[in-house]
Amino acid sequence: MREHASEFGTTAPTRKPTDSTSPIQKERFGYAEARHLLLRAGFGGTDEQIRTLAEWGPERAVDHLVNYDSIPFKDAGANDFDSDIIQPLSDEQRRSLQRARARQDEDTIAAYRTARQRAQREDRRQMREIQRSWLTRMVQSPRPLEEKLTLFWHGHFATSFRIVEDSYHMYAQNRLFRGNASGNFGRMLRGIIRDPAMLRYLNNNMNRKNAPNENLGRELLELFSLGEGNYTERDIKEAARTLTGFTYEDNSFAFNKNQHDQGTKFVLGVRGNLDGDSLVSAILNQEACALFLSFKLYKFFVRDIPLDLSQLDSGTRRAILELAQIMRISNYELQPVLRRLLLSRHFYDPINMGSKIKSPSELLVGAVRSLKVPVRDIGVMSEAMDLMGQSVYYPPSVKGWDGGRSWINTSTMFVRQNTLIYLLTGALPTRSILFRDQQNFDAVSLVPSLNTPDDVDPSDEQIIRELAAITLGEVSDETIATVLHGARGDADEGAMRENEASVRALVLLTSMPEYQLC
Repeated sequence: MREHASEFGTTAPTRKPTDSTSPIQKERFGYAEARHLLLRAGFGGTDEQIRTLAEWGPERAVDHLVNYDSIPFKDAGANDFDSDIIQPLSDEQRRSLQRARARQDEDTIAAYRTARQRAQREDRRQMREIQRSWLTRMVQSPRPLEEKLTLFWHGHFATSFRIVEDSYHMYAQNRLFRGNASGNFGRMLRGIIRDPAMLRYLNNNMNRKNAPNENLGRELLELFSLGEGNYTERDIKEAARTLTGFTYEDNSFAFNKNQHDQGTKFVLGVRGNLDGDSLVSAILNQEACALFLSFKLYKFFVRDIPLDLSQLDSGTRRAILELAQIMRISNYELQPVLRRLLLSRHFYDPINMGSKIKSPSELLVGAVRSLKVPVRDIGVMSEAMDLMGQSVYYPPSVKGWDGGRSWINTSTMFVRQNTLIYLLTGALPTRSILFRDQQNFDAVSLVPSLNTPDDVDPSDEQIIRELAAITLGEVSDETIATVLHGARGDADEGAMRENEASVRALVLLTSMPEYQLC
């Protein structure tokens, strides 16, 4: 365990990280740094992938991850899921229902209610399929940073199916995030104020000129772009007026001109007959916007920090201020910001490596991607993530997930360990041994020295060290000895070449506190 981390990486650093944001030199970019890059800019990697990136060096490795558009991958299409499960009533249906209510025709009213309930059940079923589809994509995508950023935006613009109650709207929002994941933040903001899921979630479909609804305007300023203290209550009220008439019809954005306030507005220092696009432009002109987004990106990719410059050490403060400057210079294009961050010496400072608690998605998707364990049952993985506190498409509030230490408690640790055991062995504690998943997991294939063309005969200790390097990174001799004893037991030297013993070693390694960190 690194000296700066507590059992779960929440203790403040004992020294300051480097204030150098210059690119890390190739000679300083080895196995540990490549592993760190894959953990943060994705969900981890195999030993072969880590060694490849280390051999490439930092420039090529980062460019490979950041410029993911050049990597072929089939994008999920708009027709992959049913867009018509939840449909508004037609004009004729509305008139029919009104007549039935006027006549107190309970049979007709009940028929409409039954049809609605049937559609809602089918929509909930589709939402589960959409969840599993995204988890599958996280596991399989050759563009890990794309999915990691999609997850970031899902937490940043948090929207829950529990309120939206339209699975296709949630799916479309996810595609919006992915399509703009490393693109332009201004384009993302203009997309989110037109997104049916967000408009429904924050009630902007009820934002009318004679009765402004402030929900979207408030969260747009506070949580999505500027942060607390960088706007006034008047700005919120005026922002709400700019968004009047922004609504949706069925699956598409709709602008209701009759409900839009055409009067003069004054928001964030800009005066005029402003609309939603004018509001976004005013937001992007605030220095606080680039700084706030840089804080959020830093917290997601580097280390959990308070969103307050005065509480930060000089190295962290300088890194964030530089990211904000690059963001402004690049007109909110995110690729230059990500590239500078992932190449910086600061990113690879020992204080930042192994300092973050893995989210449930990072833990489980990372185990599949780095250890090559079979997924076994994507439904079990989805249910486990829910129990661990991160059910995708169901963030707990508009603030998203708190992350950090909130991922860990007695209950979630139990689920974390048992789900990893399930992935490694096929056994779940809630199932009879007769129903154990029988898909084979070849743990021995993870050991480099057992899979080289050279005539190598590694010791059991060496095999444990190689498994530990993939799962935990650098570990102590004491840890190696403990795992070796637990995995080999009383067997003679050579036991670790057997798959069962190597699986036992991985069960022990992934149960350690260090495995909860990335």
